[in-house]
Amino acid sequence: MDKTLIVTNDFPPRPGGIQAFLHNMALRLDPEQVVVYASTWKRGAEGAAATAAFDAEQPFTVVRDRTTMLLPTPRVTRRAAELLRTHGCSSVWFGAAAPLGLMAPALRRAGARRLVATTHGHEAGWAQLPASRQLLRRIGEGTDTLTYLGEYTRSRIAAALTPAAAARMVQLPPGVDEKTFHPDSGGDRVRARLGLTDRPVVVCVSRLVPRKGQDTLILAMPAILAEVPDAVLLVVGGGPYAGELKKLAADTGVLDSVRFTGPVPWEELPAHYGAGDVFAMPCRTRRGGLDVEGLGIVYLEASATGLPVVAGDSGGAPDAVLDGETGWVVRGGSAEEPAERIVALLGDAELRRRMGERGRAWVEEKWRWDLLAEKLRELL
Repeated sequence: MDKTLIVTNDFPPRPGGIQAFLHNMALRLDPEQVVVYASTWKRGAEGAAATAAFDAEQPFTVVRDRTTMLLPTPRVTRRAAELLRTHGCSSVWFGAAAPLGLMAPALRRAGARRLVATTHGHEAGWAQLPASRQLLRRIGEGTDTLTYLGEYTRSRIAAALTPAAAARMVQLPPGVDEKTFHPDSGGDRVRARLGLTDRPVVVCVSRLVPRKGQDTLILAMPAILAEVPDAVLLVVGGGPYAGELKKLAADTGVLDSVRFTGPVPWEELPAHYGAGDVFAMPCRTRRGGLDVEGLGIVYLEASATGLPVVAGDSGGAPDAVLDGETGWVVRGGSAEEPAERIVALLGDAELRRRMGERGRAWVEEKWRWDLLAEKLRELL
């Protein structure tokens, strides 16, 4: 593989799914062949200290820009070109195609021979608006390959590209560490700590934002409790929607059957998945299609842990589920269908076991990080 400059806004210690995707991929490349050019996570002493500590632990070089948001401005483009030349990089990976991929022509002139740009959910939104659609078209023309998460995002992004650029698209989704997320991840300890040892648990692990559908699960709880009276909903994660969700649980009369953990350290997430009997996140599309689920790696992490999943139909979420085999896809925004599927799973241990085992096998077959990192190496 040529030495690669990774240009990204999305990199730890900034939290998030794209950040974890890029970091996991970078760790599986030759550290001598990788240089990361990233934005600064937070201003101020605390943010600087956290970023410096994280960067010092990495096996590859990390260069931070002074801004908290990299944009393809002349200054940022010049800095990227300088890093490309200084470190002898001949390939570039844009961690998010939009908008950083607009730098591709300048970096090619600076000596880059291969330029790969990864798309996520937001590029599918760009493809729907005339101005951003034109910019996405330019990114497709300026790079050698645009990668996509799944068929949903591919079809929408490809429609904004030239036929030649669309034909060069390659699937590159995030992966799952099957050695970290597995059925014996420590869920029993989490259940015991939370006092849930003998209760059927529906777990949702995600940021608390409206698109994810935690509110739909809360609204589904009365119907679930009517059939499974001791069931509990375990909501794992933090986010701006937390206050509204707690109020909704109180207003719906199910607060005693909903547990909010708040933010959980990454190393404790596998055990929190394992604390569930069923994983559910009925995500939905918002803002006229501009706010969609790109893929939903949480469904795959749950499958790796051996849980059946109930997923929403937003964006590329169905790409992370074998409907009827590893779980079910339900209509996002409606509480009735998630409630029916969750009740069916909680009432049938053999069905849970069968779907959980199929999900685990599927992750091992298709979604392992080592398989996906090898594909990235080939692209670069």
